[in-house]
Parts: sequence; structure tokens; C-alpha cells
Amino acid sequence: FQEFKYEGGIASFIKHINENKSVLHEAPVYFSGKSDDVEIEVAFQYNDSYTERIYSFVNNINTVEGGTHLTGFKGALTRTLNNYMIANKIANDSKENLSGEDVREGMAAVISARVMNPQFESQKKIKLTNVEIKGKVETLVSEYLGAYLEENPVVAKKIVAKGIDAQRARIAAKKARELTRRKNVLEFSTLPGKLADCQESDPALSELFLVEGDSAGGSAKQGRDRKNQAILPLKGKILNVEKARFDKMLNNEEIKTMITAMGTGIGKEEFDLEKIRYHKIIIMTDADIDGSHILTLILTFFYRQMPEIIENGYLYIAQPPLYRAKKGRSSFYVRDDNELTERLVHSSSETLTLSTENGTTLSGEDLFQTALKIRLYRTHYDRLCFNSNLTLLINLLLRHQIELDLGGAEHILKCIDALRNIYPDYKLIVDPEKQGSNVFLEVNEQQIELSLNLLENLSAYDFSQLFQEHLRLMETLGENGMVLTEENEGESHSLQTWFELLDFMVKFGKKGMYIQRYKGLGEMNPEQLWETTLDPNVRTLKKVKVEDIVESDGIFTILMGDQVEPRRNFIEENALRVKNLDV
Repeated sequence: FQEFKYEGGIASFIKHINENKSVLHEAPVYFSGKSDDVEIEVAFQYNDSYTERIYSFVNNINTVEGGTHLTGFKGALTRTLNNYMIANKIANDSKENLSGEDVREGMAAVISARVMNPQFESQKKIKLTNVEIKGKVETLVSEYLGAYLEENPVVAKKIVAKGIDAQRARIAAKKARELTRRKNVLEFSTLPGKLADCQESDPALSELFLVEGDSAGGSAKQGRDRKNQAILPLKGKILNVEKARFDKMLNNEEIKTMITAMGTGIGKEEFDLEKIRYHKIIIMTDADIDGSHILTLILTFFYRQMPEIIENGYLYIAQPPLYRAKKGRSSFYVRDDNELTERLVHSSSETLTLSTENGTTLSGEDLFQTALKIRLYRTHYDRLCFNSNLTLLINLLLRHQIELDLGGAEHILKCIDALRNIYPDYKLIVDPEKQGSNVFLEVNEQQIELSLNLLENLSAYDFSQLFQEHLRLMETLGENGMVLTEENEGESHSLQTWFELLDFMVKFGKKGMYIQRYKGLGEMNPEQLWETTLDPNVRTLKKVKVEDIVESDGIFTILMGDQVEPRRNFIEENALRVKNLDV
């Protein structure tokens, strides 16, 4: 389990939420107060995004559906900001007051209430229902927020300006919707011409495939089951809604087409999940880098604009095959590299026999299972060895069976002592002022750093798992010196390492086999699309879920937001872990 503790309380939590966003004011607004038996804490900070993130708690219980404490906060926020505008004669294009939606755009907030006798809507405790709490929270928030705005006019004017911009965009979006209504008689009443709809009228039995590209869309239309599968081709990359206001989003043709096809409408006032026309919305994109980008753009749209579709389990990602393999008259599809390796190794194990220096002989299923263990071991090894220093250190630890509890400076010292015993001729340079913190192993006049930070990059669990797998493989295969013999040809092949064994079996399995790698869905004909991706009896779908709202919000901000530096850091931190990079 993970334990989270924020030394700065909810204000520190707000900083964490806005970590990779451009904020309007440096320090979060924070205040707390008490009214009779009700205590509240409020912290908020505005960023330049177009979405609000408000988290409410009662007695440390996350009330995900809000309740009277949240209603009181929202009402007081809207009223106090409008009163501030009037009192300070701040000009506004519209004669209307700012709405609650306007003043909360770009807000990250936490409201925490402590209530003596809380009442909830259900046993799940997700919504507070105490009627008296609303008024008490409103009074406290109005008092403290009003004072804050007067004492911090620079921040106050930035917040008000953000609200006015949001109001302008809301009015522009409203006009755009009204224009669409006049054109179509009723908004979103006409299904798009690109949509190949299904015959089924029950949404629970209907599926909508959002397919990248007209070519693949055309093949999918021919290969689908017309009874319950609808196909909507999407041309090019849709708008990045992370960087676009609502009115601009409504003018994007691909997004308008998706909204129309789904039937739900869009926006807080008009979105209606009850009107959805399909209970399975399946994103189907190419396996290349452009396909991944389009998938991320579509996921961003649903996460930001239609989260209810994700929450109700209606959004899926198709898993088209990456390979088609053919040998003789038989052919098969392979979903990914792992499955391809498994099939190739299995084919090899049927005609190869392995002999090791410790007297072990393996063939058939035993050889196949051992090869799978090597593959798993290699996966864990590669995950840990993502730079040269770590690779050297891990190789030394495994070779000499040094198992460390990786958890601090004393374990680095243990590592140093072990290495000194094993390599007396190698020079270990230890910084006397930072004993156990900066260590250099000098091998062939080349210094390799073994630092505390280096070991902190290692997961204790992952290393322990790798270490145990290493011991099991040592028991079966020994350290090196293996011979593979082909049963049919009688030819023998000498191998030195476990990884050489796995690589040879993969290469041997490819003999006489034609392997086609699909770069795009358009390379498959209608029949192939049906038997791999559309047929419910054989296809694989991934359901989209949000398990950690804050973490998910942060990932979308990093990948799709305006800030370049966090995205660069994310890429640099993860680039070395990527095994198959499509450039």
C-alpha cells in the first residue's frame, strides 16, 4: 500500500494537483473557520486550464458526490466574486453576473468539513445531506474569502479576469450551439453521413467503433456485423481539448461528428447520459506513433468532456493484432511481441534439446517453460537495468549472489564491503564526507559511480524478485555453457548465456515462417478486421478505467498540456524503459 502525508496540509495537496500546470497566483488561497459545531478548511488555486478539480471531504471521508458543504462553498464563491466586481467597479462585457461555472474554470480546490453528526445520502458516504451545513459553510467562506480578496487585490483581479474570460467563452459556445440548432432544426438531430449505423435500437446491445482513417473505416464498415456494430471513421488528428476552449472545440468537425453519433449532447447543461446510443464505444487506432497520438487525443476528450462515459464503463480500446504469421498452409494472428516470442519459442522447443554443463537435459514442454522463465527474468532485468551504472551493479550482485535489502546508506556500505571482498584488485573510491553516498568502482581505469541515489532507483521488491528468479535459473541451467541440438538435422549450437539461449530459440522458430507486421489498420482487409478486431468471440478489448483521479489528471496535463518542461522530463525519465519505439 502507499501512504501519503502532506506536511502543508490541503494547501500542499493543491500545489501537488497543480504541479505541472501554469498557475495564476503563486501561493494557494487557504483559510479555515468554525461555526458552532462545524469546522471547515478551504484551499484553492487557479491554473490556466479550462476544467475545475474540486475535492470535498467530511471528517476525512471523500464525498465524491459533494453535498451541502460543497454547495455552500460554490454558492459563496460565486456570490463573493460577483460582489467584489461590483464593489470595485470591474468592467464586464456582459451585463450578467458571472456564473458558478465561470468562476470555477481552472480552479483546483479542496474543501474539508468536520461535522459532529454527519448525515449521508447512502451507506457509501459519498454525499453529505445535513441541510444546516450549507448556510454555515456559505457564511464562513463569504467572510474569509471576502477579506482575502480585499487584502490581495492583485490575485483577486487575476481570478476575476479568469472568470470574465470564461464567461465570454461560455456565451460564444452558447451562440455556436444555437447556430447549429438553426442549421439542423434540432441540435445534433441529424446523424453524420460518415456514420455507418447499426440496426439495433437498444443501446445496451449496440457498439460504436471510432476508427482512425477513412481506409480502415471503409474496411470496418464492410467487415462489421451490421446488426449491432456502428462504424465512425475519424479523419486525421482531432483537436487537443486540453489546450482549447469549449467554443473552439464545438467548431471541430471530428468532435462534432463524435458528439452527434453518440447522441448525448455536450457541456454541463446539455450532456445527458440517458440519451447515449451505444453502451460500448470502442477506439480503434493504428499501432504506430500517430495512432498512439490519436488514441491519446480521443482519451483526453472523453476524460475532460465526457467523464461519465468512462465512469459507467462504456469506453473501450480495441486491440488489433500487431503481426500475422504464416508457415506452410497455416496462419495465425499475434497481438503483441510477447505473444509472438511465446509462439516462436514453443515451436522451437518441439524440435530442440538443451544440454547444460551441470548435467541437465531439457526438451519439449520443459524446455518451453524454461525459456518462458528466461523471458520473464529478462523483462525484470531490463526494467531495472536502464542505465550503465545500474547494469554493472546488478550484474555484480547477481553474479556473486549478493542479495541486498535496498533501503538506505547502510545497504550501500554492505554492497561496498561485498565488492571489496570479491574484487580486491579493483579500486573503490569513497567520499569520506559522504560515506555510502558517493562511491566509485574503478574498473580498467574507468570509474563507475555507485551512489545512494543510484540504489534508490531500484525497487527493493523488483530486485528481490529478480534475485529469486536468478537463483532458480542457476539451479536449472547453471551459469553458462549450454548446447542446443536440432533433432532433425543433428546439428549442435554452443551458447554461453541464458539470453543467447532465448534469442536462438526465437530465431530458430522463425525458420520457414513469414511474419507480417501491421503498421496500420488499413493494411487489413474487411475479413481480417472481422476475425481479429470486430468479432466479439475472438477479439480483445481493454476497458478504460480511472482508478486515481489526481494521478490521471496529472498525466493528461503532462502529455497534452502547454508546459514543455514536464513533458520533456517525463520522456527523458521513461525513454530508456521503452523496448519498441516507432519513429
